[in-house]
Amino acid sequence: MSDYAAIEKEARIFTEECVTNNRVDPALFAKYNIKRGLRDQDGKGVLAGITNISRIDAFEERDGKQVPCDGKLWYRGYNVYDLIRGLRGKRYAFEEAAYLLLLGDLPNEQQLESFKECLAKCRDLPTNFVRDVIMKAPSKDLMNSLTRSVLTLASYDDDIGKSDLQTQLEQCIKLISVFPMLAVYGYHAYHYYECDGSMYIHRPRPELSTAENLLQMLRPDRQYTDLEAHVLDIALLLHMEHGGGNNSTFTTRVVTSSGSDTYSVIAAALSSLKGPKHGGANIKVMHMMDDVRAHVADPTDEDAMRDYLRKIVDRQAFDQKGLIYGMGHAVYSLSDPRAVVFKNFVHQLADAKGRDRDFEYYNTIERLAPQVIAEKRHIYKGVSANVDFYSGFVYDMLGIPVELYTPIFAVARIVGWSAHRMEELVNMDKIIRPAYQSIMVPREYVPLQDR
Repeated sequence: MSDYAAIEKEARIFTEECVTNNRVDPALFAKYNIKRGLRDQDGKGVLAGITNISRIDAFEERDGKQVPCDGKLWYRGYNVYDLIRGLRGKRYAFEEAAYLLLLGDLPNEQQLESFKECLAKCRDLPTNFVRDVIMKAPSKDLMNSLTRSVLTLASYDDDIGKSDLQTQLEQCIKLISVFPMLAVYGYHAYHYYECDGSMYIHRPRPELSTAENLLQMLRPDRQYTDLEAHVLDIALLLHMEHGGGNNSTFTTRVVTSSGSDTYSVIAAALSSLKGPKHGGANIKVMHMMDDVRAHVADPTDEDAMRDYLRKIVDRQAFDQKGLIYGMGHAVYSLSDPRAVVFKNFVHQLADAKGRDRDFEYYNTIERLAPQVIAEKRHIYKGVSANVDFYSGFVYDMLGIPVELYTPIFAVARIVGWSAHRMEELVNMDKIIRPAYQSIMVPREYVPLQDR
């Protein structure tokens, strides 16, 4: 790497010139009716495709008007509430929901067992891959590590040049299977080489679920409780897919439409998810909660809590951004169904872990934050807790390092990405190519000596 200090002066000048020549007058977006972020001024997304994979309901029609309603999330026509209610005994949700999203219907017992066996057989990395790739360049940025591993796996795939649908589906299933290994091993490499920690690489066990394997590969003693595994399993289910309109899933569709290979498509989706506006929200919630605990001694003191939340919104506290993290969503209004269903499992885990006081902080903020935001901000729809409000708390109670929060999101979301990739491939007609309004003004060329 070059010494940045040696070019710092030039870089500052270059940056100033770059910013000056790239700035666009915000008024032009309204003038040309540009949907910034592919959303209209009310936040409604521009229709860019059709999907039968999932759906989000945040509004319902009453008397010809769109009225906010409690949120619903559907996977292939099934309400996620029903998918969770349908679990009995020690059954895990991830594998069953992955089959549903990828193949389009709920499996029977034989189909589910066959799919689980397939996932277990695919939980295997090329010889010396962990040593030569994952440990070769350990990084605190585990999303970069994960992306590098995915792209490198393409070099080991003899079928990389094939374009038939069976090959694409096989590649997706293989990546779904190894994502927990890539994420956890990437953390262990970082922890050993960068943090002077101990090194241990546990192999996945074929008889265990994805959630169980994540925990046993991560922990030195490989031990976990049934409750821990089931709560993580529910977290994976709820993060698996989300309507098709999120940034990383749209990225999956865009890159797939160009004809690119599976590994490149998933790497692009990972790069999108890595962005703090997409996959890092739960980390922000955790930092905010640490700050709240430092300034509000009693989580049940609603007056003190409300006053401090007002300071956060007024940019006088925490990070001065004016945001109560984990509150609100681009689509949902009255409630995020993922947060609603997750809260009960979070409460159970907090009770088992002796974290009831911490849970009370979350409970109080969830109740008061929408009131504070409503009084301080002009909002066109309701504000409620989203799934990220609780997911970081769950990962913390499970002893999962912060560096792994977003990679675990990816472990779940690759199922949705894969489903959308396959749907795009089956129906693909044209490359996705949006239009941009040019505001460029033609200029006469000026010779170098005259500039």
